[in-house]
Amino acid sequence: MKITIIGTGYVGLVTGACLAELGNDVFCLDVDQRKIDILNAGGIPIHEPGLEEVVRRNSAAGRLKFSTNVEASVAHGDIQFIAVGTPPDEDGSADLQYVLAAARNIGKYMTGFKVVVDKSTVPVGTADKVRTVIAQELSSRQHELPFSVVSNPEFLKEGAAVEDFMRPDRIVIGCDSTSEGERARDLMRKLYAPFNRNHERTYWMDVRSAEFTKYAANAMLATRISFMNELANLADHVGADIDAVRHGIGSDPRIGHSFLYAGCGYGGSCFPKDVQALERTAQEYSLNLQILQAVEAVNNQQKQVLGNKITQRFGKNLTGRHFAVWGLAFKPNTDDMRAAPSRVLLGELLRAGATVAVYDPVAIDEAKRVLELDFYDAPELLTAVRYANNPMDALDGADALAIVTEWKAFRSPDFDKVKSSLKQPVIFDGRNLYDPSVMREIGVEYYGIGRSVLAKA
Repeated sequence: MKITIIGTGYVGLVTGACLAELGNDVFCLDVDQRKIDILNAGGIPIHEPGLEEVVRRNSAAGRLKFSTNVEASVAHGDIQFIAVGTPPDEDGSADLQYVLAAARNIGKYMTGFKVVVDKSTVPVGTADKVRTVIAQELSSRQHELPFSVVSNPEFLKEGAAVEDFMRPDRIVIGCDSTSEGERARDLMRKLYAPFNRNHERTYWMDVRSAEFTKYAANAMLATRISFMNELANLADHVGADIDAVRHGIGSDPRIGHSFLYAGCGYGGSCFPKDVQALERTAQEYSLNLQILQAVEAVNNQQKQVLGNKITQRFGKNLTGRHFAVWGLAFKPNTDDMRAAPSRVLLGELLRAGATVAVYDPVAIDEAKRVLELDFYDAPELLTAVRYANNPMDALDGADALAIVTEWKAFRSPDFDKVKSSLKQPVIFDGRNLYDPSVMREIGVEYYGIGRSVLAKA
């Protein structure tokens, strides 16, 4: 099948590469010439495990092309996936300018039937806006051409996006009941047929329900995280071990084990943005989503937990103190720094007078970029940041270690080296990587999230 992907970010590039891997003829469009140049040179502009190999293989086979040519992209694909960014606007709502610009271009250049697929995460009702924009463009050209707008939200985890796409647990598609909608349904069924050979993974529904499903899924996952984080903070006070609690409640099949890990808050491009966008949608209907407001508030506070534990231990004035920070990206296997808890912690430490040495396996360059933005009002503070070459290098002479991202490389370090490198054996574990009883046995003063009371040496 001939497919066009508009946008080569996480969603667009993964979608295009994986559909090409299945044998489709895929044309990827982006207005950013720099991105296209990188892709045409055999690289990828993002860090996503396994993706570069898929892109190279399918580019070499001629099934995957990259271009900035808008007219050619519209001419190519019978199915046009819109996978552009929907950043939060000033009021928290999703900014649809890029989605609608893509739709406008489709209406401007299309010459036959098109299935226009909203792959970007968009608020309920976006398909109607896309449909209107395309119709307006066709009308201005005095053309009456059939088309259908479909909602096909993505459920990809950064760091595991290729695997998620190639082995989906569900495929959600929203179509309308018109004749064009039925035609679109047939094309989408054909496109996703390879994923449904063992059993049917596709959930068919109306367009608005499909749009809502994506936000509802992310809001539920964010809720579980904030729920456990709030309980973890209480566990620190009452002397309970939140990890034992997690196992206890997760064994209930009605609850399950997923997304019950306490930590120093969630970040990334999806959860914070989607929770805010869903709240904003509710406000448009004069509704208050009180649970989601609490989810967001808890998460914002949770990002301060590590900093608070450090100042409780070392005092609010950290002048003369030096800390090591392991992990900068908001999660492992990505270099994404959007809404990363590390940014909050570094801000607290530096503004309190501390110096820091930081290490992340892949996010160092991105961290340098975003920290310049975070400290635009006090760039001199960035002179107190040293970017280490490896985890142990970051520890040299530090008063304590703070762990912010749960990279596998941090899970089983040489604790003898850790202790000898630090001025004193103190670890603030924002992801509960270590067993408190083991830390106590080896003489480490250990502060986890919801586990610290049991582990002080």
